[in-house]
Amino acid sequence: MDSAALTLSACEGSRPEITSLVTRGAARLMAAMGYAPLLEVCLPNGRRADVMALGPKGEIVICEVKSGLEDYRVDRKWGEYLPFCDAFYFAVAPEFPQGVLAPEPGLIVADGFGGAVVRASPHTPLAGARRKALIVAFGRLAATRAAV
Repeated sequence: MDSAALTLSACEGSRPEITSLVTRGAARLMAAMGYAPLLEVCLPNGRRADVMALGPKGEIVICEVKSGLEDYRVDRKWGEYLPFCDAFYFAVAPEFPQGVLAPEPGLIVADGFGGAVVRASPHTPLAGARRKALIVAFGRLAATRAAV
């Protein structure tokens, strides 16, 4: 079998495949940047963060993965993540048309192997009480996942 036949780029995959690859790459990037990432984290407002990462100084980053243009256009809830992080990023595949994305959040381009920050996120520090509550919840979730 030709090795090229074994390669699946993000633009050739289904939405779930693209989401999985971009999520993995964004999480790997977060880890390479010194953050501890968790996938699919439920927030206190009922939203689910695709990637939530905790930094060495307690900073919290959320990455919202967009698998394609349709996914971005129908999902306008990204502002609801902002009260629960110090920095917010969209994470997209290399083929994603980046020009359509809102200019305010940071931007990560990722594939199944890693990613790169294309546009830094504005840093909006959380209030101390909220940060503490989120860090405790993050730690408990991580410990629960590790124990199961």
